[in-house]
Amino acid sequence: MPDLPAILLDGPKGVGKTSTASQRVKTVVAVETPAIAARLTEEPSWITGQEKPVLIDEWHRVEPVWDAIKRAVDEDSSGGQFLLTGSLPSGSTHSGAGRITDIRMRPMILPERGVTTPSIFLDQAMDEGKFEARGNSDFLLEDYISEIVQSGFPGIRQLSRSNQQRALEGYLNRLVDVDIPHFGLSLRKPATLRSWLAAYAASTGSTASLNTIRDAASAGDSSPSRITTGNYLDALTRLRIIDELEPWLPQGTSLQRLTVSPKRYLADPALAARLTNFTEKGALTHDLTGALFEHLVALSLRVMADTAGAKLFHLRTRDARAEVDFILQRPDGKILAIESKLGSRVTEKDTKHLLWLKNLLGDRVLDLAVVNTGAEAWRMSSGVAVIPLALLG
Repeated sequence: MPDLPAILLDGPKGVGKTSTASQRVKTVVAVETPAIAARLTEEPSWITGQEKPVLIDEWHRVEPVWDAIKRAVDEDSSGGQFLLTGSLPSGSTHSGAGRITDIRMRPMILPERGVTTPSIFLDQAMDEGKFEARGNSDFLLEDYISEIVQSGFPGIRQLSRSNQQRALEGYLNRLVDVDIPHFGLSLRKPATLRSWLAAYAASTGSTASLNTIRDAASAGDSSPSRITTGNYLDALTRLRIIDELEPWLPQGTSLQRLTVSPKRYLADPALAARLTNFTEKGALTHDLTGALFEHLVALSLRVMADTAGAKLFHLRTRDARAEVDFILQRPDGKILAIESKLGSRVTEKDTKHLLWLKNLLGDRVLDLAVVNTGAEAWRMSSGVAVIPLALLG
């Protein structure tokens, strides 16, 4: 993106922000280095005199750097000057709107992991208004389960299977012991946050209220207060550990009484799996297997939607009589509606709410699909496309 003067690579720790950015710059400034941090604290504008492009890694450790870059871009808006990695700015810092472009990085999806070769492309479906539901996949249910627990974090995936789980546990421990306190959130009882995270993970793919999650996390005198859980949510969202999916609230339609609650997801389904003791061995009898597959679909669609210039939502009526897992919306307001289905057999029951939405909104709905774990892409007599996740890219 050579026309953008400054880009913030935003995402959770471990997705490869620094590795990605380092390949695209001439100068790397590591703000976590004490000497560099001290220099920038005294003279934030020093950063603007370095040979460009410049990577400012962990910029948020010296927040005045953000305003220094904003001022530099005001004076010179030519492209390709600064790459930043780290958290979003706090309320005390200028938003950077119009100067610093925020680009989200997420854990790798299946094609990026090198385990699948897609033949059905979301950006093409968004452009043409229809999925090309053809193709076969040899990716099995156990392969999807394996990918859920291995995670999409590049550094974790390269480890042995046993060490992957140790690394995920260490990731969560560092989050509680180091990252959250770094945001100024004092944890009197770190175990309480860990319990709350586990309760949040158990609500994966649902619209459970924060009160419901809080109650599920309660353990005697370790029950967090509403203010405390609100602080948890804020800090974990800024750290991009929580990655909720907002509801679709369309204007100019006959849809009424839709929920305004987000769907609960973490950054990677492997984190939710670790927090809920989900393993490959016990997957077929675990209560969250379907929800964690949906989480993998959600992660995949988020990445693909960003590439396609689309927005991703979910739809659910307040009385829960109708819900659609995913709504992909084009800039013109037209949508693709998608359901997630663990298993290879798709029935009329699985397409009921998709067809309800199509009947309600007519031509505004471009196409309908069920993304599943089957072996073949095909189209049902009702017109709904059936697409194995392994074929989608």
